[in-house]
Order: sequence, then structure tokens, then C-alpha cells
Amino acid sequence: MHSQTSIEQRLTDLEIKTGLADDMLDQLNQTIFRQQQQIDALAREISILRQQLPQDRNSGLQNLRDELPPHY
Repeated sequence: MHSQTSIEQRLTDLEIKTGLADDMLDQLNQTIFRQQQQIDALAREISILRQQLPQDRNSGLQNLRDELPPHY
């Protein structure tokens, strides 16, 4: 009788742990999905910013370096 109760308790504990593990897995999947959405959005932003850069990047950067700030 004691053995049957022990087995039932162990089974109940395992079911609880399995349920908690399933919940945690769902949360991790949602987090990964949100992170992938953020990565995709950032990649699109980078692409847009690259398109806005001047075609001759080196000359644009040299011009900015050659300019003195107004306080000089």
C-alpha cells in the first residue's frame, strides 16, 4: 500500500515537472520569436541606412573630417 502511494506521488511530481517544463519551453519559444522579429527589423533598418549613404563613402567621410567645428 505504501509503495502504491509512493508511486502515485512520484507520478504526480513528474506530471507537475512536465507541465512546468512545457510552460517554460513555450515562453522560450515566444522569446526567440520576438528576438527574431527584432533582428529582422534591425536588419531592415540597416539596409535602409546603407541605401541613404552617399555612393562615394570615402569622399563623404573625408569632407566631414576636413571640416572644423564652429568653435575653432
